[in-house]
Amino acid sequence: MPPRTKSAPAPTPRRERVMPREVTDEMKASFINYSMSVITSRALPDVRDGLKPVNRRILYAMNELGLSPGRPFKKAATVVGDVLGKYHPHGDSSVYDALVRMVQDFSLRYPLIEGQGNFGSIDGDPAAAYRYTEARMAAPGVALLEGIDQDTVGFVPNFDDRLKEPAVLPAAIPNLLANGVSGIAVGMATNMPPHNLREIGKAIIRVIEEPTVALDELRKIVKGPDFPTAGLIVGKEGIRHYMETGRGRLINRARVVLEARPGSTRAQLVVTELPYQANKARIIEQIADLVKDEKLVGISALRDESDREGLRVVIELKRDAEPKKLLARLYKLTGLEVTFGVINLCLVPEHGRLVPRELGLRALIDHYVAHRHEVLVKRTEFQKAKAEARLHIVEGLLIAVNDIDRVVQLIKTAKDTEQAHARLRKEYTLSEIQADAILALRLAKL
Repeated sequence: MPPRTKSAPAPTPRRERVMPREVTDEMKASFINYSMSVITSRALPDVRDGLKPVNRRILYAMNELGLSPGRPFKKAATVVGDVLGKYHPHGDSSVYDALVRMVQDFSLRYPLIEGQGNFGSIDGDPAAAYRYTEARMAAPGVALLEGIDQDTVGFVPNFDDRLKEPAVLPAAIPNLLANGVSGIAVGMATNMPPHNLREIGKAIIRVIEEPTVALDELRKIVKGPDFPTAGLIVGKEGIRHYMETGRGRLINRARVVLEARPGSTRAQLVVTELPYQANKARIIEQIADLVKDEKLVGISALRDESDREGLRVVIELKRDAEPKKLLARLYKLTGLEVTFGVINLCLVPEHGRLVPRELGLRALIDHYVAHRHEVLVKRTEFQKAKAEARLHIVEGLLIAVNDIDRVVQLIKTAKDTEQAHARLRKEYTLSEIQADAILALRLAKL
């Protein structure tokens, strides 16, 4: 029998060096890292393109999928899966919820995505699951990506270093000012109102033409916010304050008109516009509850006549009701009047990193103009380099065409392509690129 071998001794476990550290210090450092990650990578928009990372990744993924206006719609599930797998590994609900909001014309003044299917309603109805809805980019979304293939913006590695994604979009439209944004970070929040794109465009042109223009002059151009659900803004002080400092308080009311009831001598109040982000069904429910509890008197009937033509909520009044007093009570007790707290907080590039800053109207315009200037310079440099490369090739082709018989003879007598390539470069002092272009030249083009 073969001799029995002794088992090898177990390896001595390596002792890890333990560094003592206070729990409070570790918690503090870890929470600061977490907070900065949420602030810079999740919740706050970039001042240049007005997008949070998830919105930027959705538009870029849709651009890669070719979902431009005029092209067929594609399942929202395809877009969500593409964004999750390539750029944004934070859960499908975070991606789809952002996509849904970019479709809703009552959430964004200028929707960036065009949807097909149920994407929710102003009554608070949720969107259908992403397997039932379809999407493609809208014209404003395409404008944000204009020139992205011309080295206009920097790219950074995605979460697993397999791919590259844009750090910011070229943004041919001032999306942050046009659409606004809201988000809650750690210890800070942003709540920026949308504005009319024509007014913002005129203000930007004025700043470019007259860099020293005062804010008071810009306020004559940009009257105030332009909410997608319209409504009224009570007072101008809140507008002035947020345009100067980046913070303000706006009172946003529904538009209510007094009408004569058809076929009756009684009157009725008709709501035709709501405050921004108001829930129509919830407001109707509030009014009904107040009437039931006798906190609102003078209302005989309440109905929703809204259709695809527009919003219309009818409040029928009793014969002895006083419309003005009743309307004042409605504004006070229901969601027909809300307060919109403006916080113009966004990420601003400073010394190679993004820093949260509160900005007034002039600063927001200045940052956007600086970004567009950089984009246009880079685009021009790209187009110039491309034109110079083409010119270099054409110069080589002209040399070949002017002495075509000799060129053909050099190529015919060469034993292979490499020899022909070397002969052409030596005979006519050509670059490698020029020689390649001549060898690729078809006889039909002569």
